[in-house]
Amino acid sequence: MLKEIINDILEAKTIVIHRHERPDPDAIGSQLGLKTLILSMDPKKEIYAVGDEEPSLGFLGTMDQIEDEIYSDALVIILDTANQERISDKRYRLGKKVLKIDHHPEEDNYGDSNWVDTSMSSTSEMIVALIEASSIIEKGLNSEVALLLYAGIVGDTGRFLYNNTTKNTLSRAGKLVEKGFDQNHFYSQFHHKEIKIARLEGFVLQHFTFHEREGVGEMRLNKKDLEEFGVTSSESSQLVNIFSSVEGLKSWVFFVEDEEKIRVRLRSKGPIINQLAKKFNGGGHPLASGATVYSWQEADQLLFELKELSKQ
Repeated sequence: MLKEIINDILEAKTIVIHRHERPDPDAIGSQLGLKTLILSMDPKKEIYAVGDEEPSLGFLGTMDQIEDEIYSDALVIILDTANQERISDKRYRLGKKVLKIDHHPEEDNYGDSNWVDTSMSSTSEMIVALIEASSIIEKGLNSEVALLLYAGIVGDTGRFLYNNTTKNTLSRAGKLVEKGFDQNHFYSQFHHKEIKIARLEGFVLQHFTFHEREGVGEMRLNKKDLEEFGVTSSESSQLVNIFSSVEGLKSWVFFVEDEEKIRVRLRSKGPIINQLAKKFNGGGHPLASGATVYSWQEADQLLFELKELSKQ
């Protein structure tokens, strides 16, 4: 499968790269990293990265605005997205061929070719593995590509603190660091925090609920809260782990009201939560998942089931 993907990339004249909506550092890092890698390898190719913008990650780069016609003879690569519903920009269907590259557990076997590897810490690490597998593609690896892929790995490993950090992850991160990008500048940008986020952080720490008997943490942000702090639902995702170090915490959930639905961010230190997320219109990793509910009553039910999981 990896050889097939490499051949498709080398042969394609036009490539459009997608990833999931409301992107995190791995989605943006792998997407822009792959785009920059291919262009560095072969500047004659037409490579585009599309999808919704995420202002907090603007320091990594911006998206391309393209016409539908570009898809007519294009190879479409979709990164870091387990199911079709979460793909940002639905025009991916217009492409000549669709490739899926992802490290999430298989939920939706879409695309003409699939490369899914849950042993990888991130999709960005998978792109490094792709580089390792092709001496031709490896020629495109420079400091700009390295920074983007490093950002993705750092994001999905929690700065190498999560247990998805393997020996191979550290080895591949080391190869990127060898390219000589400015780590100090990267981390200053990566940890940059607007005053509104800092204030919301204090609010969350004061108001989250800790259900001690089950070891479950819970935070609910409604539209009024977001308006008061001038923060979007997407921006609030930066705080999902803010109380993760509380003693006795086994799992936690962030509910964030967004238009006509409620975004759910689930995290765990042991209980497997991705099946619970799938039950509530979502999915993800065993210890880090997302879901969507459509009422606070439904949120109550999800919380109840999370408590049951944590008790077990």
